[in-house]
Amino acid sequence: MRRTLLDENGQATAEYALVIVAAAAVALALIIWATTSDLLPAFFSTVIRKVTSVAEGAGIG
Repeated sequence: MRRTLLDENGQATAEYALVIVAAAAVALALIIWATTSDLLPAFFSTVIRKVTSVAEGAGIG
């Protein structure tokens, strides 16, 4: 029993590393898609317009 636990000692570390690599690949694909599709500037413009309109409605700006 103890030998089995020692053999699988680094398995969790390898799994975490694979999950991190997969998450990085998904993030990279999302960044590439967002920058090539010109959606990021449009998104930020929409957010700024909404924040500005809310601030003006609240008497902040």
